[in-house]
Amino acid sequence: MTTWDPVSTGVSTARLVRLGFTDAAVAARRLADPVLAGIRDDSQLLEGLSATADPDLALLGLVRLAEAADDRPVLLSTLASAKPLRDRLLGVLGVSAALGDHLARHPEDWRTLVTYDVQDAHPTPEYFRRTLGAALDDRTNGTLAGDDALDALRVAYRRCLLSIAARDVCGTADVAQVAAELADLAGATLDAALDLVAREHPVEAGQCRLAVIGMGKCGGRELNYVSDVDVVFVADARPGVEEGTAIAAASRIAAAMMRACSHTTREGTIWPVDANLRPEGRNGPLVRTLTSHLAYYERWAKTWEFQALLKARPVAGDMALGRKYVERIAPLVWTAAQRENFVPDVQAMRRRVVESIPHTEVERELKLGPGGLRDIEFAVQLLQLVHGRADSSLRSGSTLEALAALSAEGYVGRADGASLDEAYRFLRLLEHRIQLHRLRRTHLLPTDSVDLRRLGRSVGFRANPVGELEATWRRTRHEVRRLHEKLFYRPLLDAVARLQPGETRLTAEAAAQRLEALGYADPAGALRHLEALASGVSRRASIQRTLLPVMLGWFADSADPDAGLLAFRQISDALGNTHWYLRLLRDSGAGHAGGAAAENMARVLASGRLAPDLLLRAPEAVALLGDPDGLRPRSRAALESEVLAAVGRAPSAEVAVQIARSVRRRELFRIVAADVLGRLDVDEVGRALSDVTAATLTGALRAAADEYARQTGKAIGTRLAVIAMGRFGGHEQGYASDADVVFVHEPEEGTGEEVAAKQAHAIANEMRRLLQLPATDPPLVVDADLRPEGRQGPLVRTLASYRAYYERWSKLWESQALLRAAPVAGDADLGARFVDLIAPLRWPTAGLTDNEVREIRRMKARIEAERLPRGADPTTHTKLGRGGLADVEWVAQLLQMKHAHAVPALRTTGTREALAAAAEAGLLDAQDAKVLDDAWLEATRVRNAVMVVRGRPSDQFPSDVRELAGVARLLGYRATGAGPVGAGTVIEDYRRITRHARAVVDRVFYGETYGDGNEAAGSR
Repeated sequence: MTTWDPVSTGVSTARLVRLGFTDAAVAARRLADPVLAGIRDDSQLLEGLSATADPDLALLGLVRLAEAADDRPVLLSTLASAKPLRDRLLGVLGVSAALGDHLARHPEDWRTLVTYDVQDAHPTPEYFRRTLGAALDDRTNGTLAGDDALDALRVAYRRCLLSIAARDVCGTADVAQVAAELADLAGATLDAALDLVAREHPVEAGQCRLAVIGMGKCGGRELNYVSDVDVVFVADARPGVEEGTAIAAASRIAAAMMRACSHTTREGTIWPVDANLRPEGRNGPLVRTLTSHLAYYERWAKTWEFQALLKARPVAGDMALGRKYVERIAPLVWTAAQRENFVPDVQAMRRRVVESIPHTEVERELKLGPGGLRDIEFAVQLLQLVHGRADSSLRSGSTLEALAALSAEGYVGRADGASLDEAYRFLRLLEHRIQLHRLRRTHLLPTDSVDLRRLGRSVGFRANPVGELEATWRRTRHEVRRLHEKLFYRPLLDAVARLQPGETRLTAEAAAQRLEALGYADPAGALRHLEALASGVSRRASIQRTLLPVMLGWFADSADPDAGLLAFRQISDALGNTHWYLRLLRDSGAGHAGGAAAENMARVLASGRLAPDLLLRAPEAVALLGDPDGLRPRSRAALESEVLAAVGRAPSAEVAVQIARSVRRRELFRIVAADVLGRLDVDEVGRALSDVTAATLTGALRAAADEYARQTGKAIGTRLAVIAMGRFGGHEQGYASDADVVFVHEPEEGTGEEVAAKQAHAIANEMRRLLQLPATDPPLVVDADLRPEGRQGPLVRTLASYRAYYERWSKLWESQALLRAAPVAGDADLGARFVDLIAPLRWPTAGLTDNEVREIRRMKARIEAERLPRGADPTTHTKLGRGGLADVEWVAQLLQMKHAHAVPALRTTGTREALAAAAEAGLLDAQDAKVLDDAWLEATRVRNAVMVVRGRPSDQFPSDVRELAGVARLLGYRATGAGPVGAGTVIEDYRRITRHARAVVDRVFYGETYGDGNEAAGSR
């Protein structure tokens, strides 16, 4: 800049502050710069600067331009006399430092902003093509080439960009027009680059026809100021040229064209040309024939590729070939919604985009973040693809045009459509203004206060630019997110419910089409449920109409939306008129204490058959979902206290146990719901289920004993204890587990053994009968087959009888079974003495002999060979299969019986605790212990998930695809675009985990020198 002495401008610093300058002293010095002589005190100039987004930046840009301009007097006089130029030039300089830099380098371009002819006000693609073409034609030296041509193209591009930005900041073009002009300019630039390349490669240009298909925002005529320009290339051979030769020539031209746009010269770069949306992405050929494109899309394309093709539009090159491409591709695009898992695929892709955003940027992401531009675009595109196959009015590449069509035809509510239109325009305006500043590709809201002030002023906030901007941004994000979540579902309710006069509704066919795309197997049935829930003028129907649009989305995000919606209707029919249920639904919106209740209900009901079955037997348990502590399992002590109190008040044993079973059913629902919602891990589920079973047995035992005393009129003359066995004793029960127990009794003093035994048997049998009576509550099977002599032996023995049996007849397998014995009900002192009695059996004082180890191995091999069900897949059977529960548990139990006498930590009934103790003691390699632990956890999780989904027990993965997808979803798998949610992956992962576990079992349990080989063969 020139050297000068400051002179008075006649403008006080106070006035400069009022005019919006942030650094009044610097502004005063710049106004006093000699290059502004003659206009420095012009009030219109000061007012023009004040009106800009950043008066300081605008003034700096003006000084730099005046200093560089050869025609400075003309510039200044025009600036003073012509308001259109003043508004446009100062407006651009006040928002864009990058365009200020351009004008300082090319000051003659200020004249671009002077005229206001028709073409300038509404430039067409042809206008941009002529403008860029003229710049490449040097009147003195003829046509430009090489770097000179590339420099000329860049300067001309920014000159056109300057005029677009001027219309933008002055408000003579709205955000949609600006985006369309930017896309048209991009197309003209690609055409100019193609012309340059064709001049340099005339042979190749003569061998092929090449069309450039705009994709993404370029194809949709909604481009940003700074963006990659997404394209796809399609080529054809000219007459007499072989196809291979033509494709090679077209590839060279396409690659050269991309370099012409992205290469950095003295004048910088324009933008990258991105061809990665082509078939096979960056791994596929850059250029294909139309036939090759069609073959790929018909056979190999993924869902997201059809979503991308929705915006395909010929933008440069051979336009006739480009139009033919779009015509041939269109039928494939508009039938994409018929693909299996279409909606889950699209939703999964949106989730992946959000998850990829760095945590520190999520709240500032205009484009990709929650409540940003991509939420609107994804929702609109999803609706277009679902309904556009039957309604051609929706087939637009422009988001705003498509949104208007969706609203006009009733696919989106008018109010929602208007809100989204307003939000989209605001977010795009912010994006444009942010990028204009430095002409850099960014979608992040700035954090610097100066940048925020300029941005706020540029979009019209003048009183409190930063505060108003941030408040509007937060409000817009929230509104977009809210509408995004309900946009797809709200009109489904309108299709069956009453509408306001003048509103357009989805037809039944369109509603069914949308439900089918969402994954509902029976759209007609779903519509009937919606009609039953939402029709009418009652308060209940009104609340349902408010809630259902969101719940439909939650159901659709499950493996079985139909079952979830049906269960919700059944629950609502049962509870619909109760005040608390309606209040729970009403208060399920954001900001209410019960805000999660509706979502919890939807996800639990759609998880499978078990939870709805439990809930439908007592719908009032739905209240647990609205209680902040409702999904926290209750302690065993609390459960036993509730059950025993109820038993004590009951008039009969059957009523008492019915109450105990109803408590168990409620607690089972609590545990299932917490599990489905991710509130409990495997260990917590096992402990909670075991505690519920123990409390139920405690209540049933008390009821049976009281009933016996009432019926006989005699006092009970024996003490009775219930000993848990198996997974029950290990506090590892699953949803399908029986209660494995043994009974022990001890006559009271003065009661004969025969009388005591008769009483004990009667009470134990009555307890088992009561727990399995037909009722609405699930039965609890009490399995006593692990007692001495199994089913052939007495159901109940005295402590002395157990001692005599174990001393004389006990077999090794019985000692192994006793490893998990733990008292759970009845006389606590008797239970403790039973545990003392069996301690030497399950934890032998000298460990195991070699013969005993071999016997345990033989038993395991025989079980594997004989007990696996016929036709079962040994690689996926969770209990007896390779690396399954039995494999891991037998390893733990062998180590316990061998070493627990010396390692107290091994004296536990829990499998995982035993593995950890063995590893801690150095008896098991830490990595081996982890592999076994992972397999046990995975098998338990799968087993529980199968029960939750199917409602009945199984040790195998379901064969039904929908059920398998439900299991996968419960295990945390999500749609990947390759088929049903995690269906294949979950089985492969299970096989991989258990295969590793079986290798450890073979090494640790069977050992390298196991047997003579025959037993080992039987173990495989």
